[in-house]
Amino acid sequence: MTSPTDTGEAANPKRYHHGNLVEALIAATVEIIEERGAEHVSVREAAKRAGVSPGAPFRHFRSKSALLTAVAEQAMNRLTEAVADAQSKVGGADPIVAFEAIGQGYLEWAISNPTHFQIISSRTLIDFDASDSLRDQNEAVRRKMIDLLTQAQQQGRLAPDTDFDHLVLAARAFVYGLARMAIDGHFPEWHPSEPPSLAVRKALRLFISQMTNPETQSHERPEVASGDR
Repeated sequence: MTSPTDTGEAANPKRYHHGNLVEALIAATVEIIEERGAEHVSVREAAKRAGVSPGAPFRHFRSKSALLTAVAEQAMNRLTEAVADAQSKVGGADPIVAFEAIGQGYLEWAISNPTHFQIISSRTLIDFDASDSLRDQNEAVRRKMIDLLTQAQQQGRLAPDTDFDHLVLAARAFVYGLARMAIDGHFPEWHPSEPPSLAVRKALRLFISQMTNPETQSHERPEVASGDR
């Protein structure tokens, strides 16, 4: 019977367990990024952190890009869950509120998970096009946004000539920029009066209010609590 040590994949039982090498390597990679930055990531260093032999990871990740892409896939899974959770809390009766919830879920997740956000955001670090899960989940969110905007337009909430593709691009750019500013520490200079978590919520609410038809904004919307952190 072959022992775990014989395979070169269990030198450190605290980090690696049977069938969990990929997760151990991803966790080790996140640690490296948090401590030293993405530029210091290597497959061999991740193997060392995970407590496995230098050659063990190469059956799963043949390059640094492949390893970081796996981190991005983990991040996308968690981001998708965060967005779905945010939408479940507001229900689906009002498409504008549901549309805003996508942004709120994105912002809350990004600010709480800056390392994963960094990796999933950088197309220079990962091979986005080679990952079916990244492309499919990203497209699923985009299609959901389009569907919600279509419902809102049918209800007269948006102008008949609204360009959905550009509105989705603008919304994505807006929440991405807010998340980036919060994570990079810009809010003390630009908006020092509130904690970033509250400021981004209010800024997104303002963006949403500007994109909708003022005559149809009487729909009930959840308030942003002044003490929200």
